[in-house]
Amino acid sequence: MIASTERFPAEWEPQSAVLLAWPHAGTDWAERLDEVEETYVALVAAIVRFEDIVICVADDDLQTYAEARLRSARADMARVRFVTVEYDDTWLRDSGPISLRGSDGFRLLDFRFTGWGGKFEASRDDRLVQALDAQHVFERAQRQQIDFALEGGAIDTDGAGTLLTTWQCLHERHPDASREELTARLSDWLAQQRVLWLDHGYLEGDDTDAHIDTLARFAGTDAIVFQACDDPDDAHYVELKAMADEIAALRTRDSHPYRLFPLPWPRPIVDAGRRLAASYANFLIVNGAVLMPAYGDDADAAAAAVLAQAFPDREIVPVPCRALIWQNGSLHCITMQLPQGLLTDDRASSAAFAG
Repeated sequence: MIASTERFPAEWEPQSAVLLAWPHAGTDWAERLDEVEETYVALVAAIVRFEDIVICVADDDLQTYAEARLRSARADMARVRFVTVEYDDTWLRDSGPISLRGSDGFRLLDFRFTGWGGKFEASRDDRLVQALDAQHVFERAQRQQIDFALEGGAIDTDGAGTLLTTWQCLHERHPDASREELTARLSDWLAQQRVLWLDHGYLEGDDTDAHIDTLARFAGTDAIVFQACDDPDDAHYVELKAMADEIAALRTRDSHPYRLFPLPWPRPIVDAGRRLAASYANFLIVNGAVLMPAYGDDADAAAAAVLAQAFPDREIVPVPCRALIWQNGSLHCITMQLPQGLLTDDRASSAAFAG
């Protein structure tokens, strides 16, 4: 039995590995697969500098191909593990497991994944956690299936009982539920004492209905990093300014204002007449580093400087992600961290990291 005292670890806590799924011609990446694969190769090469990675592949041929691509990039293959599983697409932040740590192991929360409110086919993605669990990918873990639509990108925790999310996303998924009802459910399922709601903030081109991981993220129990907009002529200016004011009004559990780290605003990226959702808030925290989405913009360097201030004890590693935003997501969206001790056959290198 998993002990009743459980906790939702923050992303900056020690990790076993990062979980992702390799793109292929059967996913939405088909039209620009070569370009997207370059990003995946760069991302995997960056992750294995710091910890292990588990890569989902659709079949043996895809694994062979992915291995060859990674070896050509001289990625540390000793830290790469492949698992064959079916998936519709590669947004594992939203279809992967949400992990609660107990004194005797983990509980894997397997929420419904509906393709962001039925926008896309997602039946295989909805079964991903079950399929991985059946292959014994996880150690000392019990899967709990929850008939409630919730994506990992919609929530962010400080690891100490405070959750950050957006009303727009949760209300879109559950229009008949009140804020009080949703607060109670999230608090219960995710072992949280507080839920902080943002009513403002969006990115043009985002089809997740304002996931928090594109807008604002905890950088400790007393700090928040958020995507700002300093261009009054940009369509996002009013809404992101209102979000910034909301964040400034939030208080820690000790009733203090949060330390705030506004991220710079990149120039608009337009593809075939469509504005793409480029956000620096979609970074991934790994053992000893923060992997930052880079878009080939002058603001990339400034964003790295802000993240270095927010995470002074971690290396900031830019990863080229311009290809990813063509499908309306970025670096954090395609990954899911696995807390230390969750992965079967955890390696000592992950366990050695202290925080």
